[in-house]
Amino acid sequence: MANNDGLKLVDKDESGVDTKFRADILLGLSQAQKATPARWLYDDAGSQLFEDITQLPEYYPTRAETEILSSQGASFAEMIGEGRAVVEFGSGSSVKTPLLLSAIAPAAYVPLDISGDFLRAAAADLAQKFPGLPVHPVEADFMRQVELPDAVAGYPKLGFFPGSTIGNMVARTAVDLLRNMRETLGVGARLLIGMDLIKDTGVLIAAYDDAAGVTAQFNYNLVRRINRELGGDIPLEHLRHEARWNDDNARIEMHLVALSDITFTVDGRGFAMKAGETIHTENSHKFNRRTSNMLLLASGWEPQARWLDSAEQFSLLLAEAKPNRSAP
Repeated sequence: MANNDGLKLVDKDESGVDTKFRADILLGLSQAQKATPARWLYDDAGSQLFEDITQLPEYYPTRAETEILSSQGASFAEMIGEGRAVVEFGSGSSVKTPLLLSAIAPAAYVPLDISGDFLRAAAADLAQKFPGLPVHPVEADFMRQVELPDAVAGYPKLGFFPGSTIGNMVARTAVDLLRNMRETLGVGARLLIGMDLIKDTGVLIAAYDDAAGVTAQFNYNLVRRINRELGGDIPLEHLRHEARWNDDNARIEMHLVALSDITFTVDGRGFAMKAGETIHTENSHKFNRRTSNMLLLASGWEPQARWLDSAEQFSLLLAEAKPNRSAP
């Protein structure tokens, strides 16, 4: 269902609750290792907290990726070309987007995000910065195939997925997402995607457990959202934010650790946690050249170029959606 502005609305019940949010949270809390999909961290409050995180001294990815976007404009223009509709998946505040748009002279910009109010504010701000550029915001869960506005149907597409959000997903989910992006954009489309790199564990832990406690509040906001939207009574004061490095899976994990035995209800269902048990709220996988290329290839995207920041902490990769092949 879409309105005249091309905004695709998420499915909500009669009380205004996102039905997928309810289903994911109840399922995740019912598992032996309680876990929730990372995308539910990003309501309006969570999206704003994440923007605050990107400004922290410990959080290097935003600075590193911005450096690449600022310094490689000529390379982007040469390899991507002009006249594409830029489709940004999970656009957030779109703070990096002007650097790309200025470099490649696009025909249109389509920001996709699940957080509607945040999306519309960011889209309006960007439209002011680029008054001649058509902007078509779409409120949607980009984890699924998305129907793009008719206004951009005739343009070649460039998907833009910055910030290493792909690292939030386990491999099978990441492959599913990249395949859905391929279906959304079509064969021949390009994808410019950010992937964070494996590095010193201390640097990684600090980026997800900052001294000011902003990332902890980002994690706690999920509990506040569950309590508010799903009638929960999770005792936030009995939970502690923790960031862990999982070397076997090359990822940082965010957890909410129970400080004592607790019981609580969500949407009328009862749950319990023993002291030390956790709710696993986010992964952030880190990559090298081989693993990033393999992920793209497994999803129908052929890597074409790779850029690093000067400290070699972060990468941006350009890939093309190739036709399916049944043989080498």
